Amino acid sequence: MGKRIISLSVDKKVYEKYKEICDKNGWILSKQVENFMVKEINNHKSSSKREEG
Repeated sequence: MGKRIISLSVDKKVYEKYKEICDKNGWILSKQVENFMVKEINNHKSSSKREEG
């Protein structure tokens, strides 16, 4: 599976606070964003199935 570099624009204070949490917990910021995206994709799939049924 390949990787893609993306550019995001977020509020500076939000970014700095979240990055601090990631640093304290040894999390990789980009992996957190990727996990969020996967969760949203799965939520979308689940809600689409409910709408069809």
